[in-house]
Amino acid sequence: MAYLPIRRFIMPEVHFGPNSRALAGVQLQRLGVSRVLLVTDRGVMSQPWMDAIHRSLKAVNIQSVLYADVSPNPRDTEVRRGVIRYLREGCDGILAVGGGSPMDCAKAIGAMVTNNRDVLEFRGIDLIERSLPPMVFVPTTAGTASEVSQFSIILDTQEKVKIAIVSRQIVPDVALVDAETTVTVDAQLVAATGMDVLVHAVEAYVSTSNSVMTDLQALDAVRLVAANLPARMRDLANEDARNGMMLASMEAGFAFSNAILGAVHAMAHSLGGLLDLPHGECNAILLPHVVNFNYDAEPERYDQLGVLLGVPADTAPECRRAALLEAIRTMQHVVGMDHGLSSVGVKAGDIPQLARKAREDPCILTNPKACTEEDLEGIFLAAM
Repeated sequence: MAYLPIRRFIMPEVHFGPNSRALAGVQLQRLGVSRVLLVTDRGVMSQPWMDAIHRSLKAVNIQSVLYADVSPNPRDTEVRRGVIRYLREGCDGILAVGGGSPMDCAKAIGAMVTNNRDVLEFRGIDLIERSLPPMVFVPTTAGTASEVSQFSIILDTQEKVKIAIVSRQIVPDVALVDAETTVTVDAQLVAATGMDVLVHAVEAYVSTSNSVMTDLQALDAVRLVAANLPARMRDLANEDARNGMMLASMEAGFAFSNAILGAVHAMAHSLGGLLDLPHGECNAILLPHVVNFNYDAEPERYDQLGVLLGVPADTAPECRRAALLEAIRTMQHVVGMDHGLSSVGVKAGDIPQLARKAREDPCILTNPKACTEEDLEGIFLAAM
């Protein structure tokens, strides 16, 4: 039997299932927290299911300090304001409730609090030395999986680029994954976050840092997306599809957190930083073009993904690339994201700068095929 290469696999404690959000207070108490910074956004604060979280804090006498000034693409300035609030209010832990933006912002706040350095100094891999304050996360979208990952994506407002902070230190202590928090999500957000899940899984599976464990998670996530995202789009009230997408998001999160990502995310971060575009939509638009570029580097793996997305297993080898791309475009059509970058405001003159910034993103390091700036410019152009 051949020995497999050693790979670390990092994950938080996870509670998955209905009403797991109501465990927030108990879990924070167990971690020794008495006054928590609640990082969220205004939309989440108005949701009726938030009552269970507030009750859970009150039941164990944990005081909460609200910080809800977080943008869809969280800014470095918002992180710094959150740190000021955390310190001024004497907090000793963080509770993040929301999609990827509040959760990523919360991680960066925690890193600044304990490391006494600016958020932009953490850009890159494993640059956070000290452990963060206790952190409990409740995701409210089936998408980013920040609740289980070692990633935080923050917008550098001066350079207009999204930076990737990657560190085991920013993995939350506890993730409370409760699909009931996604009941009120609208169709556009379901589509964007659902495609983000698919890209997480695809990129993790073909990453140069994949492993047996990440492969298991990534493949099952793709299977779950294929089975549940179209059903969720047809009927937002479909409980089975909602639960299936939440599970897919978490599994894809485990996979990409440990295998890292690739060119789709590097390019999407560049787009989001320069033009402040929705992350999931950028991923959705870019996916088939990056797959087409990468296919020759990992044809067998891409073929496996194709089968999970509906490509017949007996498709002739010379037709499999085209069939996979067609399956991805079908999914784009199902979620209403079968348009190009030009339709969201990208101009040809933006492409050189976008390619340069994408080439500097850490996610590009694990793309299955080496990319030059010229390659990335070609992919951006094809996606227009």
